[in-house]
Amino acid sequence: MDNKRRVLIVTYDGAQILDIACPSGALDIANRYGAEPPYSIELGTLGRRVARSSAGIVMGAGQGLETVVGRLDTLFVVGGVGCEDAASDERLLGQVRRLAGLSRRVASVCTGAYVLAAAGLLDHRRVTTHWGWGKQLAERHPAVAVDVAPLYIRDGNVYTSAGVTSALDLTLALIEDDHGPTLARAVARELVTYLHRPADQAQISMYLAAPPPEDRLVRDLVGHIAGHLAEDLTPATLAARAGVSPRHLTRLFTAHLGTTPTRAVRVARTEAAAHLVRSSGLSMAAVARRCGFGSAETLRQAFLDHYGYTGDRIRRMPDMPTVRVAPRQKTPGP
Repeated sequence: MDNKRRVLIVTYDGAQILDIACPSGALDIANRYGAEPPYSIELGTLGRRVARSSAGIVMGAGQGLETVVGRLDTLFVVGGVGCEDAASDERLLGQVRRLAGLSRRVASVCTGAYVLAAAGLLDHRRVTTHWGWGKQLAERHPAVAVDVAPLYIRDGNVYTSAGVTSALDLTLALIEDDHGPTLARAVARELVTYLHRPADQAQISMYLAAPPPEDRLVRDLVGHIAGHLAEDLTPATLAARAGVSPRHLTRLFTAHLGTTPTRAVRVARTEAAAHLVRSSGLSMAAVARRCGFGSAETLRQAFLDHYGYTGDRIRRMPDMPTVRVAPRQKTPGP
């Protein structure tokens, strides 16, 4: 195996099967498209026991973690509903620490970050995980800088990815690092997926969309807005991107979304910010920057207009607030 890139995927009972399938499937396709050196993909568990995924599918491990020796190219630790039990298993954590020392790079998928954090491998690093689990991870491991905004993050030789299918984006990035963009694009085409989403695209944006507009131009712009909230999204910039005039852009948005481009951008930013406030420990100023607001006060006003609540109130609410039916009315003067 000296001429192969040896990849070990660590799994356990309750793992999410997509967390395993995304990286292993992409690497397998890279091999078929001529990756040189090719990837050698192994699935490992403690004691080489079979592992039952959260979907009930039983997976036979090719390796017992205790018996793995020699250099590894990449160590993947997957996530899933079993992550908390895995993160409290001292035998598993000990093996993960040992194997990380044998690896050129270490990666987690989704809540696999819980296992890496419990093993002490994420201290003083910036990491990401699934947006719904980030706040708990940050509270449990204060030495870890948790940022649930991006799809994946590289900090040194440690890579962490967001929820489930973002592992595909991470793996495509690793393939590109190893073999160049041509092979990564070929793998993405084979998988019929994006070519490929950048690391800093907001993972939360995928939860904002109503049914996509039928018009292709409007649909493409809505996707661009959701993935680039912190960038210049003025009507003039969006119109230039679409190759139409600002006036025609407004007509298209009004016809297909029932709102103007400016209002559509503000709603997308506000809803993304609300999700980020609820799923992370980021300050309001940091959330404002991530989502394209000029200041925490501007974000506060957007929350009041859209939901009728401040960000602090939204953070404490048990569920996401509903959108106001009517705009907030200003209190009349004396």
